[in-house]
Amino acid sequence: MIALITFLLVVLFSIIVVRIGTVALRMTGLSRDVAAFQAQSAFSGVGFTTSESEYVVSHPVRRRIIRILMLLGSAGLTSAMATLVLTFVGNTPEQMLTNGIWLAVGLAALAVFGKSKLVDRGLSWLIERALQRVPSLRIYDYEQLLGLGKGYSIAKLVVKAGGWLEGKKLRELRLSEEGVLVLAIYRKVGEREIFIGAPRGDTELRAGDTLICYGPEEILQDLRTRLKGPIGDLKHEQAVEAAVAREFQEEMAAAEAEAAATS
Repeated sequence: MIALITFLLVVLFSIIVVRIGTVALRMTGLSRDVAAFQAQSAFSGVGFTTSESEYVVSHPVRRRIIRILMLLGSAGLTSAMATLVLTFVGNTPEQMLTNGIWLAVGLAALAVFGKSKLVDRGLSWLIERALQRVPSLRIYDYEQLLGLGKGYSIAKLVVKAGGWLEGKKLRELRLSEEGVLVLAIYRKVGEREIFIGAPRGDTELRAGDTLICYGPEEILQDLRTRLKGPIGDLKHEQAVEAAVAREFQEEMAAAEAEAAATS
């Protein structure tokens, strides 16, 4: 029975460690889903997908968190397997049956504990408050800061040959009037890919450039397929009008919220 209790405690410890890792990764700017996947992958030692692993290796704090999770995971899984074996070794058939029943009950309880949204919110709140005392963590919730999920998004746009974006300078495109900001450009130069951060208005776009843009989701989607010529220009003007209307609605909503808060 002692081995069984030890095994269940190791599993509980593993759940809590992964939850702590998830919250810590979220506090460095990763989304909830990506943070949870990376924490679980690191703890279990199954590895990462190529694109998401770049989010981790490019950030020193995230690398440290992942390294700790991998270390704890290797020790935790080994201990769990050892105690699980000891639960059934040297016991009579009746004791093995009893231990098996208690094992099933314990794992079911831990599964409910691990999937409970109430427990998740409570643990996340406690863990986040504790981790805020760690000065090395850069606490940026980019999803909240950028309004992702509220109609705005960050997207990659590839400049197509013959498209509306090709051959124009950013200043000429007037994308900011549509509510779109170009945060960066990835450009192929021979065999190399160069990075242009915070590009200026005189930057001319070339076919094959990959733009990292922030703005309303519907506008970003329209830019992917916008054609060169009068049709594309008309789409631009319509998007500008929509942006003005959206800005007015957002200002009115903010004013109403402020009035309600002060009344």
